[in-house]
Amino acid sequence: MNLVSLNIESIQIGHPLPFVLRGADGALLAQKGYVIRTRDELVTMVARGRQLCVDTDESGGSHRAYLAQLQRMLIADTNLGEIAAMKMTAGEQETRARGGKTLPDWPELQLRATQILRAPSGGDFSGRFQALHDELARHCEQTPDATLLALIYLSAQETRMYSATHSMLVSCVCMVVAREMLRWPQSQVQQVGYVGLSMNIAMTELQDQLAQQTQPLTSAQIAAVEDHAARSETLLRQLGVADPLWLEAVRCHHHRNPGPLDKKTEAQQMARLVQRADIFGARLAPRVARSPMPVTAAMQASYYDEDHKVDEMGAALVKTLGVYPPGAFVRLASQEVGVVIRRGTTATTPRVAVVTNRDGMPTGEPIPRESGMPPWKVTGVVAFKDVRVTLPLDRLLSMV
Repeated sequence: MNLVSLNIESIQIGHPLPFVLRGADGALLAQKGYVIRTRDELVTMVARGRQLCVDTDESGGSHRAYLAQLQRMLIADTNLGEIAAMKMTAGEQETRARGGKTLPDWPELQLRATQILRAPSGGDFSGRFQALHDELARHCEQTPDATLLALIYLSAQETRMYSATHSMLVSCVCMVVAREMLRWPQSQVQQVGYVGLSMNIAMTELQDQLAQQTQPLTSAQIAAVEDHAARSETLLRQLGVADPLWLEAVRCHHHRNPGPLDKKTEAQQMARLVQRADIFGARLAPRVARSPMPVTAAMQASYYDEDHKVDEMGAALVKTLGVYPPGAFVRLASQEVGVVIRRGTTATTPRVAVVTNRDGMPTGEPIPRESGMPPWKVTGVVAFKDVRVTLPLDRLLSMV
């Protein structure tokens, strides 16, 4: 542990912490992403730890970025008032990509979500959950295609942190659909994001266990899965959630309730959207015992309701994401194989980054293709397991 002390004035009130905060003895004061809401809370934290410190061994990247920013200001002969006013926002600065786009640290977000959802505690749950949700909501609004690409791409290969990755995907899909297609007010977009992120909070650890399990579910596991929605609502109440629409939607997100949306309450509509996104995400995800379904099968499963009729929320999801959503692998008329990186002008004409040529050989660098043009028309989907090329997610995100 290599502790470096921080100035209390460098901490932004009301913003996610860019790294873990520790006391002078190394004791944990706040996790990365925690939001300190008031000045009094910050003063109390300082008193508890004697001073604020960061362990550069665990948070070196963020801290080094902060120091580099400070050094640049000193070299530029910035006035002392501006330097003193500089806040600890390097955690956000280091994720800036070319063109001003934000490239989140998705593995770090997976880990944060897993920690929050697996072991929620009343003391700091609200701030940590809110910070995570707000970051996801920001990415959904500012860079929806990149966000969908990251989460669908990760969902097709993640088994260790399955539950949190799945919950983030469902939350983000719901927020994108609610904003772009359903035109819900911002407050409702935020609420459905809360629901998607917290719907499985009572069985996060069990879901991760089942993703790794090769044996059939035990009777106890079946019972835990069947009543997880009610238990999640109860747990959220215990953690301080009081929003009745949020709680009702979590409780109802597995109800078999087909039929017109205009006959449903606001909470039931949110629950139905979450359910359709939940079905879509679950079909995409692998288990140790089985491979993920093709994206078209996942789309079809969410598109039709329990009566085998078109589901209004399912249709809204498919229209928003497209038949070939970002993160899906597809084959083109040219016999090239690529990954969808951006939605197109129609549901079947996305922008694709080719990763193998017509002979099945890796292209080295992904090659952008517009599938709306006849030579590169999408002719079908390719299963993730059949793509023999390992692609760095950041490289794909930089092409969106």
